[in-house]
Amino acid sequence: MSDKVTASHLSRAAVIYVRQSTLAQVERNTESTARQYDLVQRARQLGWPAGAIRVVDGDLGVSGSVTGQRDGFEGVLAEVALGQVGIILALEVSRLARDNAAWYRLLDLAGVCDTLVADADGIYHPALFNDRLVLGMKGMMSENELHVLRARLEGGIRNKAARGELRRGLPVGLAWGEGDGEVVFHPDEAVTGVIATVFSQFQVCGSVRATWLHLREQGLRWPLQKGAGLRPSEITWVEPTYHAVHTTLTHPAYAGAYVYGRSRDETRLGPGGQLRKRRRRLPRDQWEVLIPDHHPGFTDWDTYLANRTRSAPTSARRPAPRAPARSARAAPCSRAWPPAGPAAASSRSSTAARPRRPRTTTARARTTSSTDAGRGT
Repeated sequence: MSDKVTASHLSRAAVIYVRQSTLAQVERNTESTARQYDLVQRARQLGWPAGAIRVVDGDLGVSGSVTGQRDGFEGVLAEVALGQVGIILALEVSRLARDNAAWYRLLDLAGVCDTLVADADGIYHPALFNDRLVLGMKGMMSENELHVLRARLEGGIRNKAARGELRRGLPVGLAWGEGDGEVVFHPDEAVTGVIATVFSQFQVCGSVRATWLHLREQGLRWPLQKGAGLRPSEITWVEPTYHAVHTTLTHPAYAGAYVYGRSRDETRLGPGGQLRKRRRRLPRDQWEVLIPDHHPGFTDWDTYLANRTRSAPTSARRPAPRAPARSARAAPCSRAWPPAGPAAASSRSSTAARPRRPRTTTARARTTSSTDAGRGT
């Protein structure tokens, strides 16, 4: 038993904190998870009875760098603040926290409430200067380690994306080939036929809505696939939507371009004080990687730019319209919505020419007005 462990510590609970950063690590790194659960035996050796040892594993599959979303860690902090925990055991300090904000919050509470912190190297009391110095350095190294690992990973990803070889999700109609960075058409001609129809019909109509109505009038179904084109998957056929047609016309991959970094994740505080992430689309001049003529497409790059210009006013002016009922008399390339025909024009002219009825004042209104005038109101 360590000389830092006192009867006061033994009278409270010993908490074993178990965590893996992702669910994939939980499934694959079984040996690391088993080592963390074996810390129960170490708590027994330090003098805690079996009934006073608790295992907190609610954060399995949650990253230690996530703030405010680890229920297990937050529960441990609450019990430490209430003076119910004598010692916290973890395989290493990175299991407890990967950011200094959460790490020092734990150290402050543990130092005030006389709670020990233990890892594979030793037992520490956060209220002692030397122990807190060591724990602070370990927390800093843990945060820096995460930064270095992330920088290496993102650097490799960007380097591969700059060559056009990083396999990301592709829209329906395109699929990855066997070679490095090879993109081919979908093997199902029915899928590529619908996509080709969208581009050809848009050249005729010049309207996203008219193209969408043409698909519905022709009874064409829209292909959906799972897996985002990373590997061949089953196609599901659904009713075409305005959003699907607009996304197809404005997606650069259909023009044979390889792009990376079209969006950026932004973190902000929500109404309840919680951190929320949202994805923001970036303008074309801020894309990290843009390689035109990377693979065969359904249209060329110049036509793609023209399509974006022609479709942007429509999408910005109004939301996606609702699908009307099919009618044999509906024009497939109608541009105006609602249509401005002779009937609409005559209706507006008749409304403008209609004389206004003169306003009349009732006897009751005249009496009330004269009474108010007499009162001086």
